[in-house]
Amino acid sequence: MKMNIIKHFDLPLYSERLKNGLIVNLVPKMNVSNVYATLSAFYGSFNNDFKPIDSEKYYHAPLGVAHFLEHKVFEQESGEDPFSFYTKNGADANASTSYQKTTYLFSGTGYLKENLNYLLDFIQQPYFTEENVTKEKGIIEQEIKMYDDVPYWKLIERTLYNAFHVHPLKYPIAGTVESIRSITVEDLYTCYNTFYHPSNMFLTIVGNFDPKEIMTEIRNNQNKKKYKPMQKVELASYDEDDTVIKDYDIIKASVEIPKVTLSYKFNVQDYDINQLKYYLNTFFELKLGITSKLNEALKDNSLITGSIDIDIISTDRHILIVLLFESKDYQKVIEMIQKELEDKQVLEKDLNRKKKVMKSACVYRSDNIYSIASKINNNLINYHEVVLDEYSLIDALNVNEFNEILTTLSFENKTINVLKKD
Repeated sequence: MKMNIIKHFDLPLYSERLKNGLIVNLVPKMNVSNVYATLSAFYGSFNNDFKPIDSEKYYHAPLGVAHFLEHKVFEQESGEDPFSFYTKNGADANASTSYQKTTYLFSGTGYLKENLNYLLDFIQQPYFTEENVTKEKGIIEQEIKMYDDVPYWKLIERTLYNAFHVHPLKYPIAGTVESIRSITVEDLYTCYNTFYHPSNMFLTIVGNFDPKEIMTEIRNNQNKKKYKPMQKVELASYDEDDTVIKDYDIIKASVEIPKVTLSYKFNVQDYDINQLKYYLNTFFELKLGITSKLNEALKDNSLITGSIDIDIISTDRHILIVLLFESKDYQKVIEMIQKELEDKQVLEKDLNRKKKVMKSACVYRSDNIYSIASKINNNLINYHEVVLDEYSLIDALNVNEFNEILTTLSFENKTINVLKKD
């Protein structure tokens, strides 16, 4: 077990890759009373095309199978409900599927060893049958239909669909009603056996515990189980175009005030994607964020309700900046945003101010066990290593490089999506 001190925060990080390949990261934080544990797979909704174990041919999984699998892993042959187990042990449990990972978690103040062993055991003992898979289809179909009635999700899903040509990021995480109906027991086992091997998973624990004692517990649990050695999962690549599919779309929905996304698609192959994310986020925050002059002007003229939300979505080749707002006069707002973005120069004093804000956010996150775990997990997903030293990256941002990069980026590839009554 290797121990490092996370720079600037004086937090110890204990790391080890077990014999079966499982990555373990432990951050003891003794000034809190609870513990937060997550077990994740490098497997999300856009990992649809891959070579299964012992196969040289690519396999195309039905849309939504990663999310379906998340549901079915909770099914135990004994009939025991994992949620009930954690409730009895005074812990909260949950799971989630994103585009890039599937995560199972619990948090609580006691019974850590029992809860941890149970987490490892129930996830590593799949039980899929024709009966329980068929039953789950109806449950997930209702979940999909429920999200169809949520205006925000409807708008975001259409935005992604219109922004990407072939990359599976364009499809909903939960899939469609049609794709869910096509999922078989064989599909689930193929995906599980490929992506849920310990060498493709990582365990992160943050909170009040003895790291040596807990690492021993984890090793003992994993040593009891036998796994074949496995190579890195081979994923298909997608020849995604820089353009968007549809530059303007209107979605009918029962909303009083139109909801709008204005999204910009950038090719990032020639850039350091991590650095570019910081620069782009800073640029859009300076131009459109809650402290920007444009934001004040839009509010003063009652052109938007709330503020403009800014989100970054990325693949290995592209970054999509999604601007989301509500407005009755959305065409006027879009014109004002586009005009504001024409000036791509950033002043040094503004960049320095934002750097201070980003550093303070790092400090804030370092005192929260959930934020620490989330940061570790996101870094593992994006960089396949634990990178918590954001300070150095933020310090390295400079205005000359910032402005030079901005001038090389094309803002031409964009899609506007409007959710409104008619």
